[in-house]
Amino acid sequence: MAVAYCPDCGRRIELGRRPWLGQQAFCEQCNGDLEVVETNPPSLDWSDNLLDENWEKDWQFELHPA
Repeated sequence: MAVAYCPDCGRRIELGRRPWLGQQAFCEQCNGDLEVVETNPPSLDWSDNLLDENWEKDWQFELHPA
């Protein structure tokens, strides 16, 4: 069983026998959405699949309100 550790809280997360790049994972301790970024050894980082694609427009609007 391959394991990696949450980049935030360090909790051990099991990834199955053969983790793959982009595999989604979840940390139950800190509620982190993660993904596999390295397979040998397995390593996790924050998943960006939940980012709003229009964040730049929202950010510019907050800085320069109309």
